[in-house]
Amino acid sequence: MQIARTKAEIRKLCTQWRDPATPVILVPTMGFLHDGHLSLMRLARQQAGPEGRVIASIFVNPTQFGPGEDFDSYPRDETRDFDLLRAEGIDAIFAPEASEVYDPEAQTIVETTELAKTLIGKLRPGHFRGVATIVTKLFNIIRPDAAVFGEKDYQQLAVIRTMTRDLDMGIDIIGAPIQREADGLAMSSRNVRLTSEDRAAAPILSRALDQAEAMAPSGITASRLRSHVRAMLEAEPRARVQSVDIRDAATLATISGPLTRPAVILLAVSFGKVFLIDNRVVQPAQEIP
Repeated sequence: MQIARTKAEIRKLCTQWRDPATPVILVPTMGFLHDGHLSLMRLARQQAGPEGRVIASIFVNPTQFGPGEDFDSYPRDETRDFDLLRAEGIDAIFAPEASEVYDPEAQTIVETTELAKTLIGKLRPGHFRGVATIVTKLFNIIRPDAAVFGEKDYQQLAVIRTMTRDLDMGIDIIGAPIQREADGLAMSSRNVRLTSEDRAAAPILSRALDQAEAMAPSGITASRLRSHVRAMLEAEPRARVQSVDIRDAATLATISGPLTRPAVILLAVSFGKVFLIDNRVVQPAQEIP
């Protein structure tokens, strides 16, 4: 496994590897890896095949954190991350410093103008501009054939797919299923910052989604289903509900009336100072074309 700290180093590696028979697949992360991240690495390895190369990036991107958010306290453990990636057989790690990635005189940003302003984008203004800009930079630096992202960050995945399509990047974006703890809590690097009391309360997210999934085929309207989920979350004293929304699973368009197509339920809930998200795609009784 090779470790690159600069753009020049990772570009040199990718140039050596670039061949039609040797696909390069990127897995961008912010580090502090857990089993959810490792499932992305395994999917990337599967997609790359025996001749392909898998690159993991580790970079806590400052531009996607707003004032007062947890950039400084975001968990980091580079040595542990490297050991985990080495055990997974990753071919290379790109782990730059912020000064290597962002020129102090840079003035260009990338933004999906509509998607960036809804849902999580409304709660965290500028967040998806930071995401889209850093992912574009990683794509331009590494020039992968494909990239793997987790479906837990459902809106982020939609933003990246839209950006890649709109800018004709020609990179295949692969979504990987959510990985959960034994009690249903979606795996996240932020989970380690939960107090013991909040950790015990946090699985309310997955329980609410379980109930919503069971109710979706009944013909219930989107607004009633949303109200039911919110009420269940608000019944947990330690949960501070930031957002509950139900959108079209394919387009993230708003939904009114009974569910007629697959819908995604998107949750954003804070426990103390820790901001957690989760989602579930639910099916109506019968999909209507």
